[in-house]
Amino acid sequence: MPAATGAADRSPTGADAGLVSGEAVQLDVRAARLGSRVLALLLDVAVQLVLVVLLGMALTGLALNALPGVDEALMNALTTVFLVLLLVGYPVLFERFNHGRTPGKMAVGLRVVSADGGPVGVRQSLSRALVGVAVEWPGLVLPLLSWVAGVAVMLTDRRGRRLGDLVAGTMVVHTRTQQPWLPAPMIIPPLAGWAVRLDLTRLDDPLALALRQYLTRAHRFAEPSRTLLARALWSEVAAVTTPPPPARVPEPLLLAAVLAERNRRGALRLRRARTLTASLWPELSPTPATSAVPVGATADATPAGLRPAVPAPRPASGPPAPPA
Repeated sequence: MPAATGAADRSPTGADAGLVSGEAVQLDVRAARLGSRVLALLLDVAVQLVLVVLLGMALTGLALNALPGVDEALMNALTTVFLVLLLVGYPVLFERFNHGRTPGKMAVGLRVVSADGGPVGVRQSLSRALVGVAVEWPGLVLPLLSWVAGVAVMLTDRRGRRLGDLVAGTMVVHTRTQQPWLPAPMIIPPLAGWAVRLDLTRLDDPLALALRQYLTRAHRFAEPSRTLLARALWSEVAAVTTPPPPARVPEPLLLAAVLAERNRRGALRLRRARTLTASLWPELSPTPATSAVPVGATADATPAGLRPAVPAPRPASGPPAPPA
């Protein structure tokens, strides 16, 4: 299996966070940009609005029933405490007890981590929350100017960090990696006859997934790890498939032939099932569009340019008809 030049230096998932583990291995992590972070913020704001309504109802009931003699100063103090807990305590508590994820970040697939890739601490969460409330969202200090400055910082930073991240030493990364679509392995012609006669009934889905992952990532492995892994996978495949393959064929080619044949049979079964469904329930299958035929005309599939010129029939006898 040929290896592409420089393929080991390029990550197919677009990792750009620049996080390096303690073993000096670059982590395959993508930094969150402005679009995904704004979407997570909007979801968090929606959750906070629901909490505001619930807290307002609870505070109103407390003032009317439990404490009938409460004055306006105490109500203002309770309101301030609830707002601080909502704007500052909301992100700090969720990031502390939910692995750096608020409900909005969890829905979008984001996570707050330290600049070195470690879990975020309480002081870091508190720092980024205070900076966010002061100059980003809702922005108590010059709201419009602080919003523009925050967006400019996120657009110009290499990791997409905001002001709170720069102060706290944190960043937001994606927890869901991108999986590019890769072509299915092909069968070389000398192995086509052997692959057709294979018994694949004992080849389960986890082993087939391992074959696909190896064949789509083999160009990123260095020797001898690539060959050793191919031999280990083929030993598992050979134990559950028959007949044995031809002699002196490299293991990666055998793995590609087995997986391609399995995909071919799966596609054939799917095609048969769709044909059976279309015959039993024609209304569930899309019908091809047919061209409208004028009333009284005969449908003809032959193009007009290919039809033979047939002269008009003449009457058997009598003088020709006068011109119109």
